Amino acid sequence: MSKKLFIGGLAWATNDASLQEAFSNFGEVTEAKVILERETGRSRGFGFVTFADGAAADDAVANMDGKELDGRAIKVSEAQERPRSGGFRR
Repeated sequence: MSKKLFIGGLAWATNDASLQEAFSNFGEVTEAKVILERETGRSRGFGFVTFADGAAADDAVANMDGKELDGRAIKVSEAQERPRSGGFRR
């Protein structure tokens, strides 16, 4: 079963491809996404990596949390589902 990880503390230079490359050593990455600001297109400093296999994701958490990626120490943990807000309310 697939598992999604939260990756925090990303460098501004980190992009989807470099994020996928960094985590592909642990197993099949089905998606790697750096979250961008809407207005500027600049990284918000965090992203998500989805693994096809949960065990590979657990291995990535154990080995990558606190490690350096593109010159910054990153935080790696299992992503938590957040309920979406309803958007604008009056």
